[in-house]
Amino acid sequence: MSTSKASIRGMIYASMFGAMTAIGAWIIIPLPLIPITLQTLFLSLAAALLGGYLGALSQIIYISLGIIGLPVFAGGKAGFGVLMGPTGGYLVGFILGAYIMGTIIEKKERPGFAWIAASMFIGLMVIYVLGVAQLMMVAQLSLKKALLVGVLPPLPGDIIKIAAATFITLKIRDRIKL
Repeated sequence: MSTSKASIRGMIYASMFGAMTAIGAWIIIPLPLIPITLQTLFLSLAAALLGGYLGALSQIIYISLGIIGLPVFAGGKAGFGVLMGPTGGYLVGFILGAYIMGTIIEKKERPGFAWIAASMFIGLMVIYVLGVAQLMMVAQLSLKKALLVGVLPPLPGDIIKIAAATFITLKIRDRIKL
């Protein structure tokens, strides 16, 4: 682990992005099984601006806050039971998705729009795979039904959030000093 990954400043940024992900959970369009929130916008920003390690750490912090009982999950939910519920796979996917996004982005010295957006999309697909898998198991849905309720409704918004996160990343990345 490099010193930048373990720096106090890096951990503060990770904590800040964990808190912003929690705020994003409160900005919600409620749907029957999978609500649409701004969580993935802040997750994508964390991964792009902080890298894989700290991006994933930000999501570990976010999920830890929810597990200990703070109402930070979508709809003000909290507790370990949320991780075991139909949307828990998405939450676990946040950690791996952020790590993958950030790690791919870190592969280039000065990634451009296409590289950052593609990295975010790959990470999003990881989140969807884990989310749909748990949705199928917990809600007893077929793959087709799980895709129809767990991917199709949020996908257009997630694409818009990826574009927004990419633009924001390109505008502020030089101001984030780890």
